[in-house]
Amino acid sequence: MPAIVSTPIVKVIGANGQISLGKQFAGRQVLVEEQEAGVWLIRTATVIPDNERWLHEPQAAADLSRALEWSMQHPATDAETDAILLAAASEKS
Repeated sequence: MPAIVSTPIVKVIGANGQISLGKQFAGRQVLVEEQEAGVWLIRTATVIPDNERWLHEPQAAADLSRALEWSMQHPATDAETDAILLAAASEKS
């Protein structure tokens, strides 16, 4: 990935301890690392919630990939909707 070179910009940390990085980063999650006193490295990041992490494990990712491929080869249809609903209704009777 090519390095982006920019000139330093002076920012003022507000009374509440915040600094604005610009609207282009609004709503983004970032990692802030204090490398030494007064030196911070700020990187944009995508954080995966713990309860969704399993989706990124190799087996789950492979299963999801196969399911998506199957769904593309077998498009959804309403052709059997009436028969399915009638069957479900007759099971309740």
